[in-house]
Amino acid sequence: MAKIKVAIIGVGNCASSLVQGVYYYRNAKEGTIIPGIMHTRLGGYHVGDIEFSFGIDIDKNKVGKDLAEAIFTKPNNTYKFCDVPKLNVPVVRGMTHDGLGLYLSQIIQKAPGPTADIVGLLKDTKTDVVINFLPVGSEEATKWYVEQVLTAGCAFINCIPVFIASQKYWQKRFIENGVPVFGDDIKSQVGATILHRVLVNLFNDRGVKLERTSQLNVGGNTDFLNMLERSRLASKKISKTQAVTSLLKYDIGEENIYIGPSDYVAWLKDKKWAHMRLEGRTFGDVPLNIELKLEVWDSPNSAGVVIDAIRCAKLALNNRLSGAMVEPSSYFFKSPPVQFPDYMCREKTEHFIKKYGMKVKKKR
Repeated sequence: MAKIKVAIIGVGNCASSLVQGVYYYRNAKEGTIIPGIMHTRLGGYHVGDIEFSFGIDIDKNKVGKDLAEAIFTKPNNTYKFCDVPKLNVPVVRGMTHDGLGLYLSQIIQKAPGPTADIVGLLKDTKTDVVINFLPVGSEEATKWYVEQVLTAGCAFINCIPVFIASQKYWQKRFIENGVPVFGDDIKSQVGATILHRVLVNLFNDRGVKLERTSQLNVGGNTDFLNMLERSRLASKKISKTQAVTSLLKYDIGEENIYIGPSDYVAWLKDKKWAHMRLEGRTFGDVPLNIELKLEVWDSPNSAGVVIDAIRCAKLALNNRLSGAMVEPSSYFFKSPPVQFPDYMCREKTEHFIKKYGMKVKKKR
């Protein structure tokens, strides 16, 4: 079985959890139930079949280091659950554009030197899949990298709320270049968005009319620091809000819903606190309210989902699929090309895996 070669744009906490996760589970036995992973072997590919070709960053403290060292370099502050051996995988100098906002520029100094030849590196390393972990609000930087990926002929997984896979223009570009795109904005294993969706579905299924709802999130990683710059927060709020409102059959009014990151608390590190409230009406117009708090380490919460997305991307490449991959995107991302109820997303993704996975011949 061929390996899946993966390049990472943005060597932050999400990259750290992803790399740790691949090495933590690389020798997992067949049939092992891994929290946050659909299948130990998905479509023929084991978690351990994922290899990293190179990382891309602009931080002078990360560029030039081995990926195994860079993932534990400040300001990264996520949970360490695996010692990663030296990988002989470099972190190269990337393109900045709008990837470095006001607040991040106060703690990150750009590496000297020119931007690496991204297209050349992707081709030379025979990279299959490129993952976008840039900071929220990196609109121009993301589009620049998409052009490099299209030229190199790789699959693209967009884990941030810059709208690529969900947009007709980019869908067409990926079709024209004969490669698949997955996105947009990764949906965590059990994060605030999926929990909020489940509660809205519960209201729908039990006939409770939702009248008002809010989701207030605080955290201490660089993503929350970055989003203190409110102009960079716009796409994130849209993505998280649409993920919830897409399940409603009626309009509750813009003033009755707020979903989005709210503040930065440094000592939380990569932990996130999500405070949710849903207010509704039951039989007889009697009020029913739900209020809860979710506490979770943010980056490990999405790493397993990304591992599954990587393997689905490889299946798409093997079968020469192009454009937006609707079914797996609906399950893995907050803002996919098409929104479905969550149980349908899982079913459609399992069908995708069964249809395009490696066919194992039965022994006679």
